Amino acid sequence: MVSAMKRLVLLLAFSLVARAGGAEIPLEKEVAGLIAGPQVTVVHFWAPWCPNCRAEMGLDNGWAKFIAANPGVKVVFINIWHKGQDPKTRLEASGLGAQPNLVLLNHPNPSRLAADRLRSFLGLPVTWIPATWVYREGQLRVAFNYGEIRFPVLQQMVDDARNEWSR
Repeated sequence: MVSAMKRLVLLLAFSLVARAGGAEIPLEKEVAGLIAGPQVTVVHFWAPWCPNCRAEMGLDNGWAKFIAANPGVKVVFINIWHKGQDPKTRLEASGLGAQPNLVLLNHPNPSRLAADRLRSFLGLPVTWIPATWVYREGQLRVAFNYGEIRFPVLQQMVDDARNEWSR
């Protein structure tokens, strides 16, 4: 019994330290508001310098096509680890930016250095880019955390989140 209680106390202490170390920034509050609605929301972490992120940007089969095919899905691009690079040119070349269901955000910490960079967002680990998370009603439904997305798989996850999962 004592050992179970110690584990519980340690777990609670760890979660409090983790929260204190990862203080919520205004951007997290903004994204929390965006994902809270009843619609499906896709949150995509990327950077303009990232080769895998650029591979997802193809005009024929990339993000622009996915966003156009899903007008009822809110898509939030968060530029992280960006070294201060403005993503506008990369996005425009990929046909992104003018879509009404696309929200473009820049994380205020541009560092890609391991010691300084963003490590978590909304209490979840961010370990690689690109990373893509699917939400519905503020609840994470699926997370693709390692590498470029396969759009047929993303479409299936969005459809499942929209149609099959009960509220």
